[in-house]
Amino acid sequence: MSDTTATRAPASPYRPDRKKRSRHFYNAVGLVAFVVMAFPVYWLIVSSLRTNAEIRSYDQKLWPTSLTFDNFRRAIDAPNFGTAIQSSLIICVTAVVGAMVLSTIAAFAIGRFRFAGRKVFMIVLLVVQLLPPTAMLIPLYIQLNDLGAINEYWGVIVIYLVSTLPFATWMIRGFVVNIPLELEEAAMVDGCSRMGAFWRVVFPLLAPGLAAASIFSLINAWNEYLLAYIVLQDNDKYTLNVWLMNFTTSRGTDYGALMAASTLIAIPVVAFFMIVQKKMAAGLTSGAVKG
Repeated sequence: MSDTTATRAPASPYRPDRKKRSRHFYNAVGLVAFVVMAFPVYWLIVSSLRTNAEIRSYDQKLWPTSLTFDNFRRAIDAPNFGTAIQSSLIICVTAVVGAMVLSTIAAFAIGRFRFAGRKVFMIVLLVVQLLPPTAMLIPLYIQLNDLGAINEYWGVIVIYLVSTLPFATWMIRGFVVNIPLELEEAAMVDGCSRMGAFWRVVFPLLAPGLAAASIFSLINAWNEYLLAYIVLQDNDKYTLNVWLMNFTTSRGTDYGALMAASTLIAIPVVAFFMIVQKKMAAGLTSGAVKG
């Protein structure tokens, strides 16, 4: 054997795999976090399948002793259930679509153009998000009352649209600045106008940002309670979250029907998320170049 050959000690077969142990630790942490976040949802669904006697019992179990769907029947048969669905759909869909249109225009302007007051405008967007909605409740009510928007759908729509606009603009702007400007310039060289380049090149690549912003806007509008309760005053105009008050009366609270109604209210948001999630994944690869 040559003297220049280095002698290496054999690797110890008992050397611990630190990377594997670290992976198991993070998996365990993720599992615990998932259980903590998912348990309230599980308890909501399970409670909607329990009888009221079992719900009020001190001997609670993780699974109901007897399943019943009577809670869902009472929830559906409650007064103004259909009108509450109609009100929520009108308000939320209009607010989300309006917020996506305005935030996309604002995000494109902030991300592509340089104008006086641009940085100040971006800072104002962040500062507005720091203000709690309850702090602006009285000024909003006075202004809406002067405009005749009390007990009108469009009054709630304007509030929801404005409240989600700053965050949606910031989120979509992050996607706009990451789209190379050369793509737009190449489209305009090929004959597209500025607007044509936006619709054919930029807008398809904004699909992930629009999907994420629309999910945030829908959740914010669909789950809001206080502003809708203050602005809307007729029972036939209440949104679903305000409609849940029907299950609390002077004789007590119908917890079974309340849990069942809450479960039904959560279904549209979950379904929308599952649909948009596919669009988000498709949008990430929409700009791929074919060979």
